[in-house]
Amino acid sequence: MSMASEFKEFAVKGNVVDMAVGIIIGGAFGKVVTSVVNDVIMPPIGMLLGGVNFTDLAITLKEAVGETAAVTVNYGNCIQTIIDFLLVTWAVFLLVKGLNSLRRKQEAEKA
Repeated sequence: MSMASEFKEFAVKGNVVDMAVGIIIGGAFGKVVTSVVNDVIMPPIGMLLGGVNFTDLAITLKEAVGETAAVTVNYGNCIQTIIDFLLVTWAVFLLVKGLNSLRRKQEAEKA
């Protein structure tokens, strides 16, 4: 079997195609959740905390001098990314939990 035909057989198998579709949908889902977090959830939280925008939080290690930019530790971006991650994982958990529930229900009906 040639390398090309072997690769073609591998690439069109159901598992590989399913995985590719899952990755594409996961990327799009991540963008949606990030938008919900940044545009819907974080503004009220920032308002409750006195108008804080987490992405603006930083510690300046060295001030900007002339053309040289300031050196900063942008811990606010890290906080925002952690919140995004937690919400995405929570949403995926709920989705998987719902799918598992449906799968159990279908298995019970078959039995």
